[in-house]
Amino acid sequence: MKRFLFTLLVTCFLFSNCYATNKDRRKSFKSWDNYEITTEKVGQDGTKFVKVWGFGKSVDKAIMNAKKNAVHACIFRGLPGASTANPTPPLVKDPDCLEKNIDYFEKFFEAGGAYLGYINLTTDGVPAGQDRRKVKGGYKVALYIQVMYDNLKVKLENDGIIRKLNSGF
Repeated sequence: MKRFLFTLLVTCFLFSNCYATNKDRRKSFKSWDNYEITTEKVGQDGTKFVKVWGFGKSVDKAIMNAKKNAVHACIFRGLPGASTANPTPPLVKDPDCLEKNIDYFEKFFEAGGAYLGYINLTTDGVPAGQDRRKVKGGYKVALYIQVMYDNLKVKLENDGIIRKLNSGF
């Protein structure tokens, strides 16, 4: 009986450690595929006007995530087409670019990072109504954002992340 209880206790201990390790890995993994974005229209020359959703434990964190999502979509996912605008391909064509330049993009997207220089918020104040939803684990908010697309492209070209058009083949 003691041997059975000891074996049961050791087995429970081993499984609890495995679960904790997997949970920690899930926390450290940042998924950029968990957001919605729609193109509202082409803005002034060199800008894109989008509606983007962000998630967060608080409204402020959800707003910050929506801002990051708008710039991230322009760089890595591209913007979907709409009745008022054609689809826009991502600035980065290489699917491994994020992994190759992880230090650059971690710094670029950190809190208060350089990505903020490429967005103009067009939503005044905290979103309300359909653009602010209480969901399990926090809030989901939508912002209308004007992304300075051409300026962002020039920045990535100058930093060597993407190739300039005139760089040849």
